[in-house]
Amino acid sequence: MPTKLTDEDISRIIEMAWEDRTPFEAIEQQFGLNESAVIELMRSQMKASSFRMWRKRMSGRTTKHVKLRSGEVNRHHCPTQYKPR
Repeated sequence: MPTKLTDEDISRIIEMAWEDRTPFEAIEQQFGLNESAVIELMRSQMKASSFRMWRKRMSGRTTKHVKLRSGEVNRHHCPTQYKPR
């Protein structure tokens, strides 16, 4: 796991991990964290109950892995997802 993650980076990784359409591969490409490292980060940054809820939600979700996705899914997020800053 990269040692120099800022609080902003950690916040963005958590946000991306919760998003249904953002695959773990996108997080790895942007931040250098593979799926195992993301799970470890989520476990360390969240309350135990929130982590369990996230794991339950993510287990078996095909959109979180590029290789398991349908060919119809060609973007990482919903167009209405991002808020202007």
